Amino acid sequence: MTSLSATIRETKTRGEINSLRAKGFIPCIIYGGAEKNQKIYINKKIIKNLINSENFLSNKMSLEINGKEEKVLPREISFDPVTDEPLHIDFLRIVKGMSIILEIPVKFINNDKSPGLKKGGVLNIVRRKVELRCPTENIPTELIVDLENTEIGTSIKISSIELPTNVVPTIQGRDFVVATVAAPTVVVEPEKPTEEAGTEGEEAIGEGED
Repeated sequence: MTSLSATIRETKTRGEINSLRAKGFIPCIIYGGAEKNQKIYINKKIIKNLINSENFLSNKMSLEINGKEEKVLPREISFDPVTDEPLHIDFLRIVKGMSIILEIPVKFINNDKSPGLKKGGVLNIVRRKVELRCPTENIPTELIVDLENTEIGTSIKISSIELPTNVVPTIQGRDFVVATVAAPTVVVEPEKPTEEAGTEGEEAIGEGED
């Protein structure tokens, strides 16, 4: 679990918030559970690399706020439409016993151990993320798909992916496909004209001129 330091903020006006951003901080809010919403700010340099990671919105965090630990989950990020810099982050307070729906990224491993891919097959990724219902205390950061021993024609379905305890797909009633190892696409080139055909054409032109 990622640990970060945060500070309670008392900003009330847009000018105060903009001043905070100018100093290199991101204003945030923590919500959820029985406690009141908590306004905080975090150093942008510390969290920016995390924001750029694919699993940021499914990565549980521990925030140390004025000596108190708060376990949270990032839920939404606002970005500047011009600079694309993060402007604000919403964190959901993690409460034991609560469930949440998240999109979890899929990670493929052992590509080099797939006979199908070695033969020229192509990994066709149908779902780069899978929507899951997870207990807040048991959220996976990613789903691992092992491609070892997969052949051309292999379909990797959700049932073949190991999920943590009490974590289930939101799609129920069908064993949906996450990826396939497809046969390579063969492009057939058109036949080139032979030299004889070219010569006959030249002779025909010559005869017409006489």
